[in-house]
Amino acid sequence: MTTVSEYIDHDQHGVSVGIVEKKFFIFAQPPHEMLLESGAKLGPVTIAYETYGELDATKCNVILVLHALTGDSHVAGYYSSDDPKPGWWDIMVGPGKAIDTNLYFVVCSNILGSCMGSTGPSSINPAADRPYALDFPLVTLGDMVTAQKALLDHLGITRVLSVVGGSLGGMQVLEWTVKYPDMVASAIPLATTTRHSALAIAFNEVARQAIMADPNWHNGDYYAGPKPDLGLALARMIGHITYLSDESMRHKFGRRLQDRMDFSFDFDANFQVESYLHYQGTKFVDRFDANSLLYLTKAADYFDLEYQYGGARP
Repeated sequence: MTTVSEYIDHDQHGVSVGIVEKKFFIFAQPPHEMLLESGAKLGPVTIAYETYGELDATKCNVILVLHALTGDSHVAGYYSSDDPKPGWWDIMVGPGKAIDTNLYFVVCSNILGSCMGSTGPSSINPAADRPYALDFPLVTLGDMVTAQKALLDHLGITRVLSVVGGSLGGMQVLEWTVKYPDMVASAIPLATTTRHSALAIAFNEVARQAIMADPNWHNGDYYAGPKPDLGLALARMIGHITYLSDESMRHKFGRRLQDRMDFSFDFDANFQVESYLHYQGTKFVDRFDANSLLYLTKAADYFDLEYQYGGARP
């Protein structure tokens, strides 16, 4: 079996960017808080980010990677030699890969409102010395992009060769193209939309209600006690149904049974698709914050490129 160290040693062959570091940028210190699209103010704001490759002399070789709903800034490489897994897009970002770090300076930040190092509802509210919880203001995709622009300003970057991202990351790509068009040379939005359909909003609302119906949610104030794990797991299960089409689910699972030849005649997970959803829900609660899921799904539902930039609301 190849060890992490051996895997990292083959950077020159397009395998990995190697050991990487999560960094933090803090801005919007009071009284110069960040003005949100809702009219609320937020500050100070922390943005977690990672960079890969080298910025060239012209600072024009920048690729901004934007993550999906529950992603983070760790797009490639490893945090240590015994790190069990690389960043979430390690297959695409690295020396000799599609986004070649021998050529490009890659930046990926954790979005505002998340729980992976950037300021969100689980962060400490300096005014109260406790987590924000529902005192955290609602943020939009526009607010997320504004925070990313502040990070690039901090890094001295005035031009981006390309912005790329999928799903919620793709929405951010689209927002970048209209919010800062003179700064973006090209854009690669993947598996995304200019606005959610009624069905997508409906699934997100059911997921939010699953969290809020958990008796441990306590109106968002659960950080000192048991967390709403059941509600969050159910919300993740609902989300995963929307990530796969009916055709792909038939191909991946069909009606195949899980670890048995016949029905168990109880409410255990008999079918492989049931087991898959239970597994996805269970592992999700160990790495994500329930309140962040509420805020980020709401931001995704609010996103409407046509309405925001002059189009008519349907």
